[in-house]
Amino acid sequence: MSSFETEEVESVPTPPRARASDAPNPTESFERKRDYLAGFLAQKPAGDSPHAPGGAIYESVIDALKDIFDPEIPVNIYDLGLIYGVDVSPDGHATVTMTLTTPHCPVAESMPAEVEMRVAAVPGIAFADVNLVWDPPWDPQKMSDDAKLELGML
Repeated sequence: MSSFETEEVESVPTPPRARASDAPNPTESFERKRDYLAGFLAQKPAGDSPHAPGGAIYESVIDALKDIFDPEIPVNIYDLGLIYGVDVSPDGHATVTMTLTTPHCPVAESMPAEVEMRVAAVPGIAFADVNLVWDPPWDPQKMSDDAKLELGML
């Protein structure tokens, strides 16, 4: 068996108390070091305009177009390939170039007006114009793969 030595004491010295004056100066010890990425992070990406493709306003216009459905085909007009172009200027003027499946389409009069109304309602768009064109004519090859899949063409 092992034996333990014990020592009896009358008291234990009180440890020193922490004082506020002993604490390090927070501005010295916690000062943020110069971030070598600061200049890089402050730069805005080139071409990240809200009005350009990929920008917030432009994408909101595309989303608005995707909410409009052809009454005869259960696919939105964007995926159907009826939208030939979208241009959004920095002053909030949107121009949509579109066609219809046929010049004799029953919504030939109402569809461009609906597109104009929906695009003009997008936040950041001051006013919208719709150019209805027939050249090049629409054909099923202009549909997105999602639209073709929806219609059983894939």
